[in-house]
Amino acid sequence: MSYLEWGDPRNREVLVCVHGLTRTGHDFDEVARALCGQFRVVCPDVAGRGDSERLPDPMLYGIPQYVGDMVTLIARLDVEGVSWLGTSMGGLIGMALAAQAASPVKRLALNDAGPLVTRVSLERIASYVGKTPTFATLQDAEQYVRSVSAPFGPHSDAQWRFLAQTWLRRNDDGTWRAAYDPRIAQAFSADKDLELWGLYDAVHCPTLVLRGERSDLLTRETVAEMTRRGPRAKVVEIRGVGHAPTLLHADQIAIVREFFLQGLSA
Repeated sequence: MSYLEWGDPRNREVLVCVHGLTRTGHDFDEVARALCGQFRVVCPDVAGRGDSERLPDPMLYGIPQYVGDMVTLIARLDVEGVSWLGTSMGGLIGMALAAQAASPVKRLALNDAGPLVTRVSLERIASYVGKTPTFATLQDAEQYVRSVSAPFGPHSDAQWRFLAQTWLRRNDDGTWRAAYDPRIAQAFSADKDLELWGLYDAVHCPTLVLRGERSDLLTRETVAEMTRRGPRAKVVEIRGVGHAPTLLHADQIAIVREFFLQGLSA
């Protein structure tokens, strides 16, 4: 598993940032720049994404495998505890890890992720996951990213270009492809809501939830329940955004920065 690392490698305060289903660790570049003075920031490419190797059996692409990989990563970092920021799938991985007995997760930020993932959002994701067209130019790829990632909300041209470039790898013939194993779709199910309340209720660390105002994955009803049970999460809603906030905007970064810095002063 490949990962990016920011800040002082001797810093015992570690922030692990984990991306969504088809993205890469580069999604947290701006967050890492903002927090690497206080934290050693580690941004892995989950198995089958980015620069990480693909799994031999596509049916292993799931939360249990990813949690095991993250346990190994934390052991490699040689720290007893970490703070965790996860977008969508990365949030579910963090929630599953935080639910374990003697979990290393000290603070948990869930970016548009929660213990109930709606079927409608899973169906939307299933409509494009695993379908990896080849693009003749970066411009063509960027237009595709703008289309499938429209729920991310408004972004500058430079930000859309960044979201496209970090999602791509170049083929030998000069064309471009998505930087993930399309076989992840084989283990992806959109048949019904995904319910993980048992995991959420087992989380005891301070928890923050960022919700896109227009999210079809994390409903207001689910978020309201998350404030009443389990770790009783603090919730911040991001206006004008669906699934999921990209954490490229200064106001979004400021929310997670404040949450994690509270852990340093606690």
